Amino acid sequence: MKSRISIIKCPSYDQSLVGESVRRSVDLLGGITAFIKPGSKVLVKPNLLMAKEPEFGIDTHPEVIRAVIKLLKEIKCNILVGDGPSVWGKQIENVDEVYRRSGVKKICDEEKVEMVKFDKRKWHGRFPLTSYLDECDHLVNIPKFKTHDLTLLTGAIKNLFGLVCGTYKTELHKNHFEIKDFSKVLVDIYGLARPCLTIVDGIVAMEGDGPATGGKLRNLNLLLAGSDCVAIDAVMSKIIGVEANDVFTIKEAGERKLGNASIEQIEIIGERLEDCLGKPFLLPSTSIARRKIPLPVVNLIRRLVKYYPFVYEKNCIRCQACIDACPKSVISMQTSSMHFDYKKCIACFCCQEACPASAIKVKKSLVARLIGL
Repeated sequence: MKSRISIIKCPSYDQSLVGESVRRSVDLLGGITAFIKPGSKVLVKPNLLMAKEPEFGIDTHPEVIRAVIKLLKEIKCNILVGDGPSVWGKQIENVDEVYRRSGVKKICDEEKVEMVKFDKRKWHGRFPLTSYLDECDHLVNIPKFKTHDLTLLTGAIKNLFGLVCGTYKTELHKNHFEIKDFSKVLVDIYGLARPCLTIVDGIVAMEGDGPATGGKLRNLNLLLAGSDCVAIDAVMSKIIGVEANDVFTIKEAGERKLGNASIEQIEIIGERLEDCLGKPFLLPSTSIARRKIPLPVVNLIRRLVKYYPFVYEKNCIRCQACIDACPKSVISMQTSSMHFDYKKCIACFCCQEACPASAIKVKKSLVARLIGL
């Protein structure tokens, strides 16, 4: 059976415009009651990565969250809004500050819905996921449309990593730092926590060295919606200009039959996909997919192509967020500058994700430079 994904154009974050666009994206799929039972308890899970204002384009925009809340209020749902912001090493990002600066607390206060912290957990298989998954009847997923230095794309599947409680995120990064291995972890979590509805904030997207301050904003002017996270991510991959199989989470989830990874198995309603394909996205510096290299060559050179983080001193504000972020504790401050122990670095780029000043850049191995990657 084909998965149905709606694509709606929305040119700005104007409250009324976003509200109308989100409603239409869901109505095209059968309306909110096709996914959620009236009067039920719903956990709304945006992507709240770090404490930055909406204009930085890092977190799900509060107006998209508001629009979803309004739809749920119309069918008398008991609504909880929450996320597990990133964990930098052993230090959890200040949740209250993330909620405040992202603008989400303000709209939740205005809409009179409860914001929750993922401070209580229940083990699902080998993952400690927020206990609110068990307390709620439905999960609504609201990711941000962004590229990602480790996973290439962060969308519907990757956003569910925020359901993992506390510092266990660091353990997963530390123990599963190879991209294929980490992607399997993300798909494991998706298999355990399947959202009934996902709405992607792609009005302002991010390209380049996302998902945080290292990326570049891009006016994409789109909202995507559906229940199949694999299909949604496959459509997103098409929009950014890569094959779905280049994104290991999509490939892995498709092989496990957790959703449709092939565009041929996806019915797109609303905007035509062809009309949404502009200039290909600037891909992360770490992505081999950014060059059209034949697969046999890629497999041959993959072990020789390495990427490592380094500090661009001009931007560095000496906040030491990178030190706190590193799951392997390989970063230190020496004579007022940051030093990396590259023998122990696993190139997870948690430091880049944590940096508030876009000071962490990508260092390439000699082979990567010689062949133009």
